[in-house]
Amino acid sequence: MKKLLSKSFFLVTISLFARVTTVVADTSIGSTDYSSGYGGLSEMTAWVLGLARGLGLLIYALAAILSLYSATAIYIKINAGEEGFLKSVYILIGSILFLIFSTMFMPSFFGFEPIRVNGF
Repeated sequence: MKKLLSKSFFLVTISLFARVTTVVADTSIGSTDYSSGYGGLSEMTAWVLGLARGLGLLIYALAAILSLYSATAIYIKINAGEEGFLKSVYILIGSILFLIFSTMFMPSFFGFEPIRVNGF
């Protein structure tokens, strides 16, 4: 009997907790704090644009590392006399062009300047 009582007490406690949290959640829906106004919006925009610039530089670094790896793989294929190394060359050139143009032109769709490295 004691085991049954503790199990039912546990279930009742869980159901009450669920009801209380549901009521609290219902009252907080739609009550967003807009007191920061324009300052908060401009701060958030600057933060997101800062992240986007850092992400662009990270993409450039990743492209450089992957290009070195792919160029090494192409060199090994050429020296080994394997067929189909030209396909790897085309893939390397296409991926480099895509990464460069995507980091140059995609930011303009979202309203900020492309990344300039050393004035270029």
